Amino acid sequence: MTLRRYWSTAACQSCAIKSQCTPSKERRISRWEHDHVVEEVQRRSIPIPTPCGDGRASLRTIKARMDASHIQMEHLRNVAAEMALHVLAYNLTWVMNILGKQSLIAAIRAA
Repeated sequence: MTLRRYWSTAACQSCAIKSQCTPSKERRISRWEHDHVVEEVQRRSIPIPTPCGDGRASLRTIKARMDASHIQMEHLRNVAAEMALHVLAYNLTWVMNILGKQSLIAAIRAA
């Protein structure tokens, strides 16, 4: 494992947030040579905020409705289609609970 070490004295002395960073005269940073790959994976995995909260409750409900079974399909395109159907079923149930079945059927027929 190759580590690269950086430190700076001039930049640290003039930094506006030095008091939040370190009490020492200089800042020492050790980075793995492949840290940029780890940071890219973390950047991609940060959840996108939604107006309906974090979405964990929805995911738990969808998983429960799937009867905790695994995805039946293979290949990304097919898995995406299967999950889209699960989410569609969840959303339709959610709308039925709010509007009622008759209102939903009427809205579908009108469209």
